[in-house]
Amino acid sequence: MSMNQDIHNFIQYLHQEKQTSENTEVSYERDLKKMILYLTAHGVDRIDAVTPEVLNSYVIELEQSGLKPATVSRSVASMKAFFHYEELEQRTSADPAFELKAPKVEKKAPTILTTEQTNRLLAQPKDNSAKGLRDKAMLELLYATGIRVSELISLKLTDVNFDTGYITCVDSHKERMIPMTPVAKDALVRYIKDGRPQLVKDENSIWLFTNCSGDAMSRQGFWKVLKGYADDAGIKRDIAPHTLRHSFAVHMLQNGADIRSVQEMLGHSDISTTQIYTKLTNQKLKNVYAKTHPRA
Repeated sequence: MSMNQDIHNFIQYLHQEKQTSENTEVSYERDLKKMILYLTAHGVDRIDAVTPEVLNSYVIELEQSGLKPATVSRSVASMKAFFHYEELEQRTSADPAFELKAPKVEKKAPTILTTEQTNRLLAQPKDNSAKGLRDKAMLELLYATGIRVSELISLKLTDVNFDTGYITCVDSHKERMIPMTPVAKDALVRYIKDGRPQLVKDENSIWLFTNCSGDAMSRQGFWKVLKGYADDAGIKRDIAPHTLRHSFAVHMLQNGADIRSVQEMLGHSDISTTQIYTKLTNQKLKNVYAKTHPRA
């Protein structure tokens, strides 16, 4: 069996057994095929001939090529997952990537909008066209619930319950219900009534949000929408697809929400992931204190 076939089998395993996202599978496959090119160039053409030394040399070459530490770390994670699978499949007697070290990645604090910036951003979709109504509903719902962009574009019509005022979101095979704000609810009602029928080409489409061709909205499509409105709002900060999610979390904590409730709404399995927002909130309080206390 060729190493390329090994990778194909691994990706199939991820898809069928681990039910990973398409983005994860594409990233793993790209990283591993790049690794194979290096191995082949260095005379390694079988999985059982791969050694810890050659993998370490490959990682060093990636680092010296000028790639960002986060990119190298992702490649190392791909190799670790792949060779662990190969060991389980008995394609190699030992895992050559077991002790492989990834470069340390300095975590960048997420971009948080102020309440005033958030209000300006959400006010940008002003027209009553189908696209305008859709964009307004997407932005309002994202900020109202704090869901991920991938979860937003995966929502189905049946995931919205206007009677209870909740949406149902499925994350990693777990289901959670999140309340909507009245503003988000109203924006959704208007979009579904007057906007969505003009966008969908198939009246049986299950997707809540579609692009102008009637197909399911993509991450890239949403990113263009968000970036355009951020520019229109005069927001010069480094906007990212999850900026409204991050802002939702910090604004909730600043206004007295308990961290467990925010953790549940965000869908974090580990509360330590949510605690980064507490740190950001505490830092803002320190800055306000330093600027305003008479003896600070």
